This record gives sequence, structure tokens and C-alpha cells, in this order.
Amino acid sequence: MVGDRDVVGSLEGRSAIVTGSSSGIGLAVAERLAALGARVVVNSRDAARAEAVAEKIVADGGTAVGVAADVSVPAGGQTLADAALDAFGRLDVLVNNAGIPLVKPAEEITPDDWANVLATNLSGPLFCAQAAARVMLARGGGTIVNVSSVLGSTAIPGRAAYATAKHGLEGLTRSLAVEWADRGIRVVSVGPAYVATPFVERTMATGKFSAADLERRTPLGRLGTPAEVADVVAFLVSPAAAYITGSGVAIDGGWLAYGGW
Repeated sequence: MVGDRDVVGSLEGRSAIVTGSSSGIGLAVAERLAALGARVVVNSRDAARAEAVAEKIVADGGTAVGVAADVSVPAGGQTLADAALDAFGRLDVLVNNAGIPLVKPAEEITPDDWANVLATNLSGPLFCAQAAARVMLARGGGTIVNVSSVLGSTAIPGRAAYATAKHGLEGLTRSLAVEWADRGIRVVSVGPAYVATPFVERTMATGKFSAADLERRTPLGRLGTPAEVADVVAFLVSPAAAYITGSGVAIDGGWLAYGGW
């Protein structure tokens, strides 16, 4: 398995920030990186939620701190970078996972809807990457993983704001990768399809579709799991992925490859 230390290698001594890591994919990533030896800054807008996850990681033998921050504003990214330095003295990995959904006909999207989705799903990753890069560039390198979506490569009705943000995130990934590569920072993205998380449950409720609908549409016949995404992220931040930058990995059960009904 990708998360096995024999494949990925130890992340001992490294420090990582995982945004939006109190549940779902972010939680799985934070737990996986900690299990591989990384010291993790767990993030949520809610301090109690972030601290609860950090306490569980510590109870399981890992090292973590919980930090409340709103990544949709520049101060949020700086808060997280400062927290990593204060707690661990270094910052090696940033996983931009925080995001919000929106399912709404394009003609009904309000200016506030648009601004909120882009602030969290696109501007937030930039702000966090800037704050992290200032630390990483000073010490000679690091890795940034942007959690995108299959909707960063395609589109379906009712997702104009969300898909726009994720398409932008893919562009941001490539732009930062080529700008920082010669200074030691790798920037990559992962593009999950539908994963069994509270985020997807909320999307199904507002979009009026079911897990069975998604299973029928997915060639592998099921939703993904947060652990499967965490496995790929763990590989990408490891020395085993040292020659990968500026590209994206679809974790989609064949979703993008399938052109049928």
C-alpha cells in the first residue's frame, strides 16, 4: 500500500500543515502523515474541532497541534505557518485541503456565493502557499499538495463556482511549481472524484443525487475513501516523489476516463 513506510519512507522530523483537517479527506491525510512520523498542524475554523483531532493523533502516538484559522483570508495562512514554526521549528509540507461546496444553477449564483467559494477554494490555497513558501524558500525546499477535484478537469451542471475554483487551483498548482522548482519547492495536485465524506454527503443532499447514482457513474463501481486519497498524498510529499512537480494525480475510480452515460 502507498501509505506503508517501506514504500513512502519515514517522514520523521518533518513538519506539515493540513488545512481543513478536522474531518473527511483532511483528517485522513493528517492522520496518515502523523503515522509516518510527521509532526502535524491540524486546522479548522473551529478551535475545538482542530484540537480534538490533534489530541487523538497524540493519543495514537503521533505529534500534532490544533490551530484555528480561516484560510480564506491572508492572515489565516500566516497563522498556520507561524504555528508550525512555533510548535516544531520548521515547515516542510503544506496540504491545501480546505474547501466548501456549492450546488446551484449558474443563473442563481449570487455575488456572495461566488466570492465565498473562490475565497476558500482558490484564494485560500494561494494565501497558505505564500505563507508556507516564505518559510520553505528560506530553508531550501518543501512540498505543497493542493487538493483539487475531478471538477478541476471537467464540469457538470450546477457547479459553475466550484468547478471554476478547482480549474483555477490546477492553474495555480502549475504556476507555483514552475516558479519555485529551482528553489526546491515541489507543487502538485490531487483530483479526487466522489469520496465518502461529510462534504460529499452535503453535496448529495443539495444536489439531489445519491451514492447509488455515483456508483453507477464510476467505472470502479464505488465511492473512494479518505484513506485512499491520504495514501496518494503521503506518497507525493515523500522522497519517493522527488521528481514529480507541476502535475496532478486523478484519484477518481476511472471517472474522467469514462465517457458514457
